[in-house]
Amino acid sequence: MRLAIALGALLLAAGPAAAAPAAPAFTVTLLDGSGHFDSRAHLGKHVLVVRFQASWCKVCNEEAAAYERVYKKYRARGVELVSVQVQDTEADARHFLEANKTTYPAGLDPRLKIANRFGFRGTPYTVVINKRGEMVARIHGRTDEARLARILDPLVVRAPGPKVPAPKAPARAK
Repeated sequence: MRLAIALGALLLAAGPAAAAPAAPAFTVTLLDGSGHFDSRAHLGKHVLVVRFQASWCKVCNEEAAAYERVYKKYRARGVELVSVQVQDTEADARHFLEANKTTYPAGLDPRLKIANRFGFRGTPYTVVINKRGEMVARIHGRTDEARLARILDPLVVRAPGPKVPAPKAPARAK
């Protein structure tokens, strides 16, 4: 009993859990020529996945198809994915995106001005930002769709499922 009281007192003294760190705002010119991606436009509306990758990164090339699938699966559920091509030339970045048939927005950060503000330590690097603008996950290195799903699912609205007709009441005997 004393142990339970001591543990309860310790938990009360600890106070509320620390909030996740705020994500830095950024704007990047999109490589498809459609304008700019401004992260501030998504706060309060979308969960944001920022993927730092490069054309020369072997793992980035291996995972590109999985990120495209994540983008297509979660976009309708309130998730936006943007790639920031780091330490690349525009031509190499465009070639990478075309070769991997990506449809998500992508910009270029050749000198790591954006990446370093996120704690970048090498490619690939993925940051998940909740709707409040907090960095709730930072993944250095390789990841997969299942890991991203475990992070994203609690943050997003459920996808509408097929409507199941209500069961019919049994016919009454006369």
